[in-house]
Amino acid sequence: MQILIVATSHGQLGDTGRKTGLWLEELAVPYYIFLDAGAVITLASPKGGPIPLDPKSESIIASTSTIRRFQKDLEAMSSLAHSIAVDTLSAADFDGIFLTGGHGPMWDFPENNFLQGLVEDFNRQHKIIGAVCHGVAALVSPKNELGLPLVKGRYLTAFSNTEEQGSGLTEIVPFSLESTLVSAGAIYSKGANYTSHTVTDGNIITGQNPASALEVARKILGLLKEMPKKAAPMPY
Repeated sequence: MQILIVATSHGQLGDTGRKTGLWLEELAVPYYIFLDAGAVITLASPKGGPIPLDPKSESIIASTSTIRRFQKDLEAMSSLAHSIAVDTLSAADFDGIFLTGGHGPMWDFPENNFLQGLVEDFNRQHKIIGAVCHGVAALVSPKNELGLPLVKGRYLTAFSNTEEQGSGLTEIVPFSLESTLVSAGAIYSKGANYTSHTVTDGNIITGQNPASALEVARKILGLLKEMPKKAAPMPY
């Protein structure tokens, strides 16, 4: 299995002077779910290069055994420091894509034309698209085969308005993710704040918040294992 993971390149929380970026749990948990299942992982970002981390996601309070495993993993940390730019990638080379969250994606996922095209290609090729928390912002701009919003009529979830209010960032993020998805025609649902809630609609699997990353990754693996195996080349 070839899985593309995309994280943010954006590290500033609006004009507050505070740092944001990737929420580490949303990378570390799926990373090892995929890796331990034998998948080959490619880590990318809109700009390529170092992926900024939300400092709070590295705090003692947020730390877990999986996060500590990632932080001690030289190969994983090297990938984090040397991510590949999305404009160099093709959906044809991967079986699925996983879009991570943190608040950074709210600034650089929706308007990135290369990421938009990549997501559209994954959908056109009927490949798995997984996204968690604010990573679902990458699904706001892409279109389906009819030229309509990709999310129109699709069942999904994402970081909720009430969770954003709880984080105190409603007035700082550039838009409300839940409200924007609903306005685009998505059939949105949510669970209790900060608890795992996932939605599967065909080839699209979404998770509401960091606590949902584990289940989204497991569901991606389940769908990938159900996909027909590629035929081996004929010997000559």
